Amino acid sequence: MSKTVLIQGARLVNEGRVFDADVRIEGQFISEINERGLQAKDKEEVIDANGLYLIPGLIDDQVHFREPGLTHKAEIYTEAKAAVAGGITSFMEMPNTVPNALTQELLEDKFQIAKQKSLANYSFFMGASNDNLEEVLKTDGKQVCGVKIFMGSSTGNMLVDEDEVLDNIFRECQLLIATHCEDEGTVRSNMAKAKEKFGEDVPMSQHPIIRDAEACYLSSSKAVSLAKKHNTRLHILHISTEKELALFTNEIPLAEKRITAEACIHHLWFTDKDYNEKGSLIKWNPAVKSTADRNAIRNAVKNNIIDVIATDHAPHTLAEKSNKYFDAPSGGPLVQHALSALLEMVKQNVFSIEQVVQKTSHAVADCFQIDKRGYIREGYFADLVLVNLNKPYEVSKENILYKCNWSPFEGEQFSAQVEKTFVSGHLAYNKGIFDENKKGERMKFNR
Repeated sequence: MSKTVLIQGARLVNEGRVFDADVRIEGQFISEINERGLQAKDKEEVIDANGLYLIPGLIDDQVHFREPGLTHKAEIYTEAKAAVAGGITSFMEMPNTVPNALTQELLEDKFQIAKQKSLANYSFFMGASNDNLEEVLKTDGKQVCGVKIFMGSSTGNMLVDEDEVLDNIFRECQLLIATHCEDEGTVRSNMAKAKEKFGEDVPMSQHPIIRDAEACYLSSSKAVSLAKKHNTRLHILHISTEKELALFTNEIPLAEKRITAEACIHHLWFTDKDYNEKGSLIKWNPAVKSTADRNAIRNAVKNNIIDVIATDHAPHTLAEKSNKYFDAPSGGPLVQHALSALLEMVKQNVFSIEQVVQKTSHAVADCFQIDKRGYIREGYFADLVLVNLNKPYEVSKENILYKCNWSPFEGEQFSAQVEKTFVSGHLAYNKGIFDENKKGERMKFNR
C-alpha cells in the first residue's frame, strides 16, 4: 500500500486559476483534487493547509551546481537541498563542470551523482563544443533535457565560436538547444576599452558596459537566424536586454513555438543602480543592466514574449567574489530565494501569482515536454509547495543553505515563506526540517 497524504483547505494556484480545494497524494502521484473537499481515510496523514497557498513545484531550467570538479563552490547535495527549501522541486543543470559534460559517459556520471545525492528531481544538459557533434547527436531526448551551447565564453571553457560548427549543430541536432548568447568579439573589444580607461581597477558598474546590449543582441540574433534556417528547437537563456525582445513573439501558443526565451530572477529584480551597493555579488553574465531593460523584461514575461523564469544559480565562494573586476567570477546563488523574490514582486503588483506559477512551472514543463510534472493534476507527480504569503523573514547568514553561504539578497526582508515541499510525493522539506530518506527522480521527456 502506498502512503497517502491529504492536503486540506489549501488555496490552489493552477492553470490560471486561484481556488480552494483538497488534494490527495498516493505514493508519488496526485490521486484526487476536489473543490468540494475530501474526507480523510483511515490512517491517512492529514495536513491542514488553511491560510496557505498550494502551487506546483518550480522547475528551474538553468542551474550550475558545480559538481564534479568545482565542489569547493557548491555540490549537487547542498544546492538541491537549498532548491527544495525554496520551492524548486526539479532542476536542469549545465555542462560547464570539470570535466565538461561533453561525452555521454561524462553526462551519465552526473546523473549517477544526482541519483545518490539530489533531494530534488533532476536532469542535465549535454554540452556542445567545437569538436563533439558526434557525441551530441547520441543524446537521448526522452532521458535528457537538451543540449547547451555557450555562444559566449561566460564562466568556463566551452565557447563554441566557429560558424561552421554552429551551423552543423543547428542543422543536425533534433533536441532542444539552449544557448548562452553574448558576442565574444564585442565583449573583448569593450573589455580592452575599459582596461585602457581604468587599468586593473575597473569598477563593477562597468560590467553592463563591457557586456553590453549589443553583445547580447548580436549573438541572440545569430542564434535565432540559425534556428529559423534549420527549424531548430531553440531556447535562449537569461534575456537581459530590451533590444533582444524583438527576436521573440507572443502571437503563437508556447506549444507551437520553435524559438523560446527565458528570464532570470536577477534580471527581473536588480538594475545597474545596484552595483554601487552589491558590487561583484550581482556580477552575472549576461550583466544586470538598466532599469529600462529590467522593466521591459518584466513586461515581456507578462505578455508571453518571454516564456519561462529561471535562476541561473551559479555559486562562487565569497573569497573568489571579493577579487577585483577581472578576477571576480560571474554568477551567484539564487535557488533558495527565487520564489520569495517572485512573490515579493507579486506583492509589488509586478506579476500576478498565476503568472509566477505559469512561468516557473507550467511553461517550463511545456517548453521541455516534461512528463507529468509542472501542473497540479490527477495522475501527475506530486511536486507541490505550500507557501505562506504572510510570513516575513530576513535573508541572513544564519538561514542561508547554499554551500557558499552568501546571497545577493542578504538583508532583504521577504514577505512569503515556503512551509512544505513535496518532491514526487515525498515531504522533503517541512518548516525548516529536511527528510532525506527518499531522493528526487530523474525527469523524463515526452519527445
